[in-house]
Amino acid sequence: MMRYLDGETISDEEIMKCLIKGIRHAVIFPVLCGSAYKDIGLGRLMNAIIDYTYPAILNDFVVINEKTGEEEIRDANAPMAALVFKTTSDPFVGRLSFFRVFSGKITGDSVIYNASRDHEERIGTIFTMRGKTQIPLKAISAGDIGVVAKLQYTSTGDTLSDKNAPVKFAPIAFPLPMYTRAILAKKKGEEEKVATALSRLMDEDPTIIVTKNTSTKETLISGMWDQHIEIIMERMARKFGVEAVLKAPTIEYRETIRSSAEVEGKHKKQSGGHGQYGHVVIKMEPLPPGGGFEFVDKIFGGAVPRQYIPAVEKGMRESMEHGILAGYPVVDVRITLLDGSYHTVDSSEMAFKIASHEAFKKAAEKSAPVLMEPYYNLDVLCAESMMGDVIGDLNTKRGRILGMQSLDDGMSCVKAQVPYAEISEYAVDLRALTQGLGTFEMKFDHYEDVPLKLAEKIIAERAALKEQ
Repeated sequence: MMRYLDGETISDEEIMKCLIKGIRHAVIFPVLCGSAYKDIGLGRLMNAIIDYTYPAILNDFVVINEKTGEEEIRDANAPMAALVFKTTSDPFVGRLSFFRVFSGKITGDSVIYNASRDHEERIGTIFTMRGKTQIPLKAISAGDIGVVAKLQYTSTGDTLSDKNAPVKFAPIAFPLPMYTRAILAKKKGEEEKVATALSRLMDEDPTIIVTKNTSTKETLISGMWDQHIEIIMERMARKFGVEAVLKAPTIEYRETIRSSAEVEGKHKKQSGGHGQYGHVVIKMEPLPPGGGFEFVDKIFGGAVPRQYIPAVEKGMRESMEHGILAGYPVVDVRITLLDGSYHTVDSSEMAFKIASHEAFKKAAEKSAPVLMEPYYNLDVLCAESMMGDVIGDLNTKRGRILGMQSLDDGMSCVKAQVPYAEISEYAVDLRALTQGLGTFEMKFDHYEDVPLKLAEKIIAERAALKEQ
């Protein structure tokens, strides 16, 4: 710099030497323009990679020694170590694992050790890819990228190493998904095809998570954004020939009670011959949040025979699956069986189950039933200049701001608790607020009562849906 300020002439060779040094020390970041679609500038890009960056074989790398558990710095002359960085599914070949060799070499028709899974893998033909064309090779040396088909135990992020000198690379840190949809097969009977396609797509893209919600019986697919999910749907149709539809996931509302009630339920039916009779007296009372369900038997003197008490409990559990307000599961309730009566001929397990259903309904109606909604802890990462917009938006979503934290590089983190009903589309909303620069993580925390007017709306919509 001083030579330049003093007016000295600096040669192109000196400038390039300093430029390359800055790039290799991650101080200078070159930007090149081009178009892969139109084949413009690709040659210049390839030449820049060769001229400006370190040859891969000269790069040292950090691994964790499996025997000592400590980090080590190794070079290309160390025993074989490779990282599987990508997995794809080929309709004809099957799973293709892409790996980069950091040290040693991998040869075809050999056995290698997967240190991440503690399992040996048999390798057949190895090859490299030129577009979609597979070019067979005898070996892949340090610094090169290779592909192998049909590995049984290996997934993206796994380390392949020498079994006599096992090491692991630090796991790849994939971002957590931020957008979730329920997915259904477009055509009836193709549910299995959709499940198979999603499984293969998860192998290819670790940022996709597919889960089964046991409460709503929905299959949920989570990705980074709405466009990410749309791309997954397009790939599923193109590669696997199966189509699916997306919809907003069902919100897992719950019902509970806020007071106690003591009622009786009686089922008596005479239809000529053998009749039905069951009679129970119960007390329903609320439990603390997370208390689930408790059944207490306080029968004395055989008012309800012992063989029918399990049927009473079963009837109560069945009734809890569909609450009286909107048909959502009931939680945090204690049922105490206080008294009852029976008939020596007409009583049966079914009769006592029906009596239990009636008693549960009566008790729930008298125990101040309420509708609850799930609340999530939300951590939003955004530029400090956008924090006001983010907080204002969360306030409109019935959110509670728990705190704010300033981070490095002009970033801030906003912590809040928000009902899930307001943030099921938050990935889209945040992208619009922050010009695509904001990210967030959310985790279920607890349930809270739904505001009365909103609860009335939800109950009415649920009732209309049942009538259809």
